[in-house]
Amino acid sequence: MTAVSCTPTIGRPRAFDMDAALEKALEVFWRKGYDGTSLTDLTEAMGINKPSLYAAFGNKEQLFLKAIELYESRPCAFFIPALEKPTAYQVAEHLLYGAAMNMADKNNPQGCVIIQGALSCSEAAAAVKEALMNRRVDGEHKLRQRFEQAKQAGDLPEHVDAEVLARYLGTVLQGMAIQANNGASADQLRQVAEMTLLAFPRAG
Repeated sequence: MTAVSCTPTIGRPRAFDMDAALEKALEVFWRKGYDGTSLTDLTEAMGINKPSLYAAFGNKEQLFLKAIELYESRPCAFFIPALEKPTAYQVAEHLLYGAAMNMADKNNPQGCVIIQGALSCSEAAAAVKEALMNRRVDGEHKLRQRFEQAKQAGDLPEHVDAEVLARYLGTVLQGMAIQANNGASADQLRQVAEMTLLAFPRAG
C-alpha cells in the first residue's frame, strides 16, 4: 500500500492510499471509457480533490495510463503466464479461457478496458488511443514470437504462419471483449473459446 500526503486548502495534510485510489480510477475508466470520464467522476470515486489528483498522478491522460498498467498487472495478468505454457495449444487455451473468465467477471466491469478504450477514443484523445493500440500490437508481437518458437520446436505445423495465427487469436479475443461488454456470460465466452480451440492447428 502506498500512502501519499496531499495538502488541502485548510487544515493538516491528508494522506490517501494511492493504490486504492488508482483501483477506483481504473473502475471508472473501465465503465465510462476515457472520453466519457470527467475529472469530477474521478475525484469523487477516488475520494480526493483535483489538486491531490494532479500531485499524485499527473493529468487525466497520465492517470489513465497508470490505470492501464494496473489493469495489465491484475485483471489481465493471465497473458504473460499463457506465453510460458509448454505448447502452442496450451498458450491459446490459457489465453482464451483466461479471457472468458476475466472479461465476464461480475466483480469488475465487463469486457476489456484496453480494447474498448481504443474503440471509443475520440480524435481529441488520439495519444491515448495510440498508446492502447500499441499495447495490442505489442501483445500480438509477443504471441507471434511464441508461435514462431513453437514452429521451430515442431509443436506447430510448418505451413502455419505465426503472424497470422497471432492476429487470428487476437481477433477472437477482441470479439470476446465486445461480446462480454454486451452482456455475454462467462459460459457463453467459454463456448467461443472451445470452438476456437477446435480449429487451432496442432502438429501431427
